[in-house]
Amino acid sequence: MPYFICRIAAEDGRHLMQSFLASSAEECRRHFESEGYCVLSVRKDWKKAALPSLAFEKKIKDKDFIMFNQELMALLRAGYPVLKSLELVTSRTKNLHLKELLTKVDADIRSGKALSEAFSPYEKDFGRVYTASLMAGEQSGSLPTAIARYIDYAKVIAGTKSRIRAALVYPTLLVVFSAILMAILINFILPRFSAFYADFEAQLPAITRFLVGLATALKNLTPYLLVLVSASVLALFRLRKNETVGLFLEKLKLKIPYARQVWTETAISLFSRTLGLLLEAGISLLPAVPIACQAIPNKHLVRKTKTVADDIRNGQSLSDSLNRTGFFSFLAIDMIRIGETSANLHGMLREVADVYDDRIQAKINTLVSLIEPVVIIFMGLVVAMMLLAVYLPIFNIIRITR
Repeated sequence: MPYFICRIAAEDGRHLMQSFLASSAEECRRHFESEGYCVLSVRKDWKKAALPSLAFEKKIKDKDFIMFNQELMALLRAGYPVLKSLELVTSRTKNLHLKELLTKVDADIRSGKALSEAFSPYEKDFGRVYTASLMAGEQSGSLPTAIARYIDYAKVIAGTKSRIRAALVYPTLLVVFSAILMAILINFILPRFSAFYADFEAQLPAITRFLVGLATALKNLTPYLLVLVSASVLALFRLRKNETVGLFLEKLKLKIPYARQVWTETAISLFSRTLGLLLEAGISLLPAVPIACQAIPNKHLVRKTKTVADDIRNGQSLSDSLNRTGFFSFLAIDMIRIGETSANLHGMLREVADVYDDRIQAKINTLVSLIEPVVIIFMGLVVAMMLLAVYLPIFNIIRITR
């Protein structure tokens, strides 16, 4: 969607230049005329249009979307109409992709659509949970309250993601720097020592010969390995778009011993929190369950939940239906059953999500605390091997010369 530079005249006679994002020049003209300006000219902003859209610009960051909803909620609570509120928030949005989508939503609302209906074509970007929350707010007549509930939900999800990423930063840096150090030692240090020892015509120790041979082989194979790794990564990204291959990879993740528990508990947490939000917003159980199932990050586990809505439709309880999926734990099932019998299902689902969020965080912290000493010990062994490979020949040369 391009930017347009508009030359407009205000009622007091002032001439202004405004840059505006719109699908066409005519839409841009209508926008400023509706604001009470006289549009003198409209032309494309070629400076902004010439910039290509980068891949990261096509993503909407959690913090940007949460900020948008906070501003929208504040304006709605202050008594602004939906269209005016959306227009004001869109004008201050910095994320280009989000701004483009909001401009399209604004145009759909002007054509007579409701807010949730205008957002529904972009569920891939905003999520079905968001559109369902908006729909529930419109039906109940409390749209700001529905948006406030969604903001709390989004903050918890974003906070969990942020904690997981922060916990994995340090061990990732350790692994990366270890690999860089090994590459420098094998490709640059050892070959120089090997040439130095060859001048003395001395028999090198076995460990030195092994590392020198490994360094030579890696140096010769590095171009081929880089090509192979690059081709494998590109092929993997292409194959992941295939539904069968993507499902196989998702299933493979669950075969990893420690990761299986993390993925499963993450699925339980996200399903419970999403379903609790939808029920609290006023959406009935039957239409809320399929939406909550889509919040599960693993596609293989999503497929296992396909029969849950049908089971509920046939008269089974939510707890019994989830028990048939095979991956919901006994603790989660029991807590959900208690919520059903006490008529506080949405509150108990929130408790389930909190419990499993804490368990996931504890598992990640344990994993990180185990990775750090393993990497440090591994690096110590590598450095010890390098030192032996370098200094043993020196001791042999000194002994021979004596």
